[in-house]
Amino acid sequence: MESITSITALYWLLIAVMGVGIVGAVVPGIPGTILILAAIVAWGMISGFAGLGVPLIVAIVALVANMGIDFLAAYLGAKQAGASRWGQIGAIVGLLLGVFGLLPALPFGGPLLGLLLGPLLGAIMGEYLYRKDIRLAVRAGLGIVVGSLIGNLIQGLLAIVVVVVFLITTWSQVMG
Repeated sequence: MESITSITALYWLLIAVMGVGIVGAVVPGIPGTILILAAIVAWGMISGFAGLGVPLIVAIVALVANMGIDFLAAYLGAKQAGASRWGQIGAIVGLLLGVFGLLPALPFGGPLLGLLLGPLLGAIMGEYLYRKDIRLAVRAGLGIVVGSLIGNLIQGLLAIVVVVVFLITTWSQVMG
């Protein structure tokens, strides 16, 4: 009886880890789908991978798709807003500086604030250096950020799908 209780507790712990993974799929800087995949693999090691073929495949497909979504969403947002490569490069540099540079030293927000403001300010600065027009630069910067946010929402939905598939597949094994 005790081993069943500990297995159930471990199952719920892994579900909680997957919940953090869902948040991480939406919020930059927190592991997302990879954390969900790790929890599925951990459950597989406990359960002998019985019935985990579909959840593993769905998690791997979502992980690969998320990599493409990151780049595609930012690219499409930039293209829609008329951003040049300068704006895209500025967004990447802004992201890196926002996370690892001065913004984490702020007393509030830290790296999360850097993840949000860095790409926007970097894209605006890169685009302004290229075009010398602040209105176009702001528009391009906003386009890149909006594209990235839409991509993050899609990644969050994919993460939810992976967790739901896992729950549907494993619920009867654990809860009977």
